[in-house]
Amino acid sequence: TMGVPKSPILPLALRGPGAERVPPPPSSPHFNAISQNSLTSGSYCNPQGLQRATAVSYTESIYRSGLDEKVVILVYYLLYKYQMKESITKGDMVRNIIQTYRNHFLEILKRASEHLEMVFGLDLKEVDPYRRIYVLVNKLDLSYNAKLSDDRGVPKTGLLMAVLGVIFTKGNRATEEQVWQILNVMGLYKGRKHFIFGEPRKLITKDLVQENYLEYRQVPDSDPPRYEFLWGPRAHAETSKMKVLEFVAKIHDTVPTAFPTWYEEALRDEEERAQARAAARARTAAIASARSKAMASCSSRPSKV
Repeated sequence: TMGVPKSPILPLALRGPGAERVPPPPSSPHFNAISQNSLTSGSYCNPQGLQRATAVSYTESIYRSGLDEKVVILVYYLLYKYQMKESITKGDMVRNIIQTYRNHFLEILKRASEHLEMVFGLDLKEVDPYRRIYVLVNKLDLSYNAKLSDDRGVPKTGLLMAVLGVIFTKGNRATEEQVWQILNVMGLYKGRKHFIFGEPRKLITKDLVQENYLEYRQVPDSDPPRYEFLWGPRAHAETSKMKVLEFVAKIHDTVPTAFPTWYEEALRDEEERAQARAAARARTAAIASARSKAMASCSSRPSKV
């Protein structure tokens, strides 16, 4: 059974401003852990070599922390551009955000794009390769105001997909504890207001339920009462098990076929959906044909004088 991902793509953009700190100085226990490989590898056996290794490790650690910070800031910057419906250019990103890390632009942009896709359900697309212009588009086929969002226009489709993924992979029903396990990994906690999503318990037990994306109900005959989540009718209509499995696979940095049981179930779901669409088209065609024949019959009758 798949567990909660140990190092998911999700959390970095969810921890809030200032969450990524500059690493501690070389005298701290944390730094000693960072440089442990250098100490035990045998590459630096003399004091001067050890001093160089310590300096290099600390410098690299600070630099990686700087890259992480740029990723987080770029996520917020791109979200702002999305909310304001403004164009996004490479020049603006480098000038306003990337700055001295311009040589790492592609890495920073790739990681920021992954956060936007996983957390907010947004896909960053390059629409003008010559002028390097990008747009953010909603990746999911959710119809609620063209995107599931709050009053500020911050899309929540990624969070919804995470919950739908838990439900699907737990046998199409998930306990509250199972849902909160993945939400905690994403930096969302019961009773703690989140700087982007607000109060998460209200979001998943009321807002998404009222919108028919989730069902939240008491487990039959449970004493004391326990509650579980299921897909709501709107989730069944607007997304699919295959799309959700693709989302789950991406979180785990793999492909849907890596989970054969769920992949087979998702394939069956795709086939059933295709059959339902074909049947609906056949009914529509039959109705249209009958109507056409009726109209032709009426028009061919001789009129009475």
